[in-house]
Amino acid sequence: MQSLENHFLIAMPSMEDPFFNRSVTYLCEHNENGAMGLVINQPVGMSLKELINQADKDAIVLDEKADNIVLAGGPVNTDRGFILHTTQPGWSASLALTPEIMVTTSRDILSVLGNEKAPDKSLVTLGYAGWTAGQLEEELQNNAWLTIEADLDILFDVPIHKKWQAAVHKLGIDTWQLGPDAGHA
Repeated sequence: MQSLENHFLIAMPSMEDPFFNRSVTYLCEHNENGAMGLVINQPVGMSLKELINQADKDAIVLDEKADNIVLAGGPVNTDRGFILHTTQPGWSASLALTPEIMVTTSRDILSVLGNEKAPDKSLVTLGYAGWTAGQLEEELQNNAWLTIEADLDILFDVPIHKKWQAAVHKLGIDTWQLGPDAGHA
């Protein structure tokens, strides 16, 4: 089995699950036990300022960060937060995914996400996407997903509503070339 950690899962247009329709998921973990990822382009309808104020009413949120969008990271544990960010040590529950990317699940990072002490770049998600052993491989075999190595620009800089198109384009194809029906060669 080839691990797809630090890859994007790009939903095919035929994806019927409304949660994953036109989604891009960053895979944090993929091994023989299953996979875990964070959807990076599905807003939950909450701003960073609203989330931070729920967690820490005294936290300072700069105007330029207040309207950052909180994302639906997946349908599992939607009450739990995951922060994907550029490397910045010092948080009580962080895991380095690559030399450039970390995921933090501790509340202590929330008090600084809206100010100058925050990591250079970050995405805040609620919940995660999970697959049991063999489930993701089966979905890949059924052409539910395209995969591509993760790209920092798509992850942190491309606007949320353009991430799916940018990920498809990085594969060297245009979105119109993806038909609604999956096929097998």
